[in-house]
Amino acid sequence: MEPRPKSFYILSAIFGLFLLFLYGPTLTIAILSFQGPEGGLTFPMRGTSLNWFRELFQQQAVGDIWGSFRRSLALGLMVMVTTVVVSVMGGLAFRKKFAGSGLLFYLVIASLVIPSILVSLGVGLIFSQAGLPIHWAGSGFGSQLTWTLPFGLLIMFAVFNRFNGAYEEAARDQGASPWQTIRHVVLPIIAPSLIGVALFGFTLSYDEFARTLLTAGSYNTLPLEIYGMTTNVTTPVIFALGTLTTVFSFGIIGVFLVTVLVMNRRRARAGSDAGRGV
Repeated sequence: MEPRPKSFYILSAIFGLFLLFLYGPTLTIAILSFQGPEGGLTFPMRGTSLNWFRELFQQQAVGDIWGSFRRSLALGLMVMVTTVVVSVMGGLAFRKKFAGSGLLFYLVIASLVIPSILVSLGVGLIFSQAGLPIHWAGSGFGSQLTWTLPFGLLIMFAVFNRFNGAYEEAARDQGASPWQTIRHVVLPIIAPSLIGVALFGFTLSYDEFARTLLTAGSYNTLPLEIYGMTTNVTTPVIFALGTLTTVFSFGIIGVFLVTVLVMNRRRARAGSDAGRGV
């Protein structure tokens, strides 16, 4: 076995430092959330306990943690479903050129390069001028879609660019209608990609701050609530909240990954059964 070159160890060290930079702040918050009852917001730690996690589930003098969590969860699900549906429809539409398709594509993608706070301001002004209430489920929902839809569409464009149209032709030869072809052929094939779009939609919405700042109205989402708490809460309870939200985010990612794994296994099993003529 040939010895590894020095560059391997140098690159490994750089990668290790990158991981430390990436996850170090989260790890620090997680450690500090286990401070003892007399603990503060900085090191050194004063004992260890689960006290601040218990405090988190008590009535808070400042903030509405669980109300904001429910709003972020509901908003994330709304954005996720809308992003998946619109992205699939857009991906299907862009499979063929139509008048203005290029302009429409660049208009959609342009929202990714516009500063998020300007998008939030613009959406808020539109709703205000139209006489509509500034609310997290209305204007907040709309502003977040300007962030999640471009990602979903880009994924669908890549998926359909590699999609083999022979499957659809075979379905039509068997007498399937256009809707049956999409439902029973196209959607099952691209299902793992749809899960990826759903994950993008939910996670981008769940932790979005800037585009929700001026469109949430009187009721904060969780990121806005946490930001407000940083100026008022002086105990490690805010670290406990950060730890739980991080665990929740990783849990959501894990659920999506397990779903993809189960779907791939079922597809492989179905293919092997078909190959044996079962």
